Amino acid sequence: MILGMSVATFTLLHVIISLIGIVAGAFALRGMIENKPLDFWAPLFLATTVLTSVTGFLFHFTSFGPPEIVGAISLVVLAIALVALYPSHLAGVWRPVYVVTAVLAFYLNFFVLVAQAFQKIGFLHALAPTGSEPPFLVAQVVVLVAFLALGTLAVRRFHPGAPA
Repeated sequence: MILGMSVATFTLLHVIISLIGIVAGAFALRGMIENKPLDFWAPLFLATTVLTSVTGFLFHFTSFGPPEIVGAISLVVLAIALVALYPSHLAGVWRPVYVVTAVLAFYLNFFVLVAQAFQKIGFLHALAPTGSEPPFLVAQVVVLVAFLALGTLAVRRFHPGAPA
């Protein structure tokens, strides 16, 4: 049991929170690229992505491995994004810091989504049963390149307070 829930129920809750974070992250990133205000999607993305990382640490694990490392990195990156957005109000250097850290947190969540897809979805698992085969690596490189391109656009285009 985890937080009074069966492991299966807690896992489902963790996955739902993660998927909400990914959807919200997509809308938040789109908003930054389109130079829209950070209203609904950005706070939802940040909150659900923090919850995704925190709930990930509640699973029973015997060693500190890759999932915990990704979760720890995500929480550090999210803390910086939260400082850039809230107390620093995206002023000066905090604007690109926010964009980079928010996009990085979104990427990490998406990275895990792809890894989980290759572990849990039959036809993907058959292509890369250990997660080190070329199809998995190609998928992760494509995701990385896409996030680098979208993140670059967001840094260039997102200037809150400036005319859209």
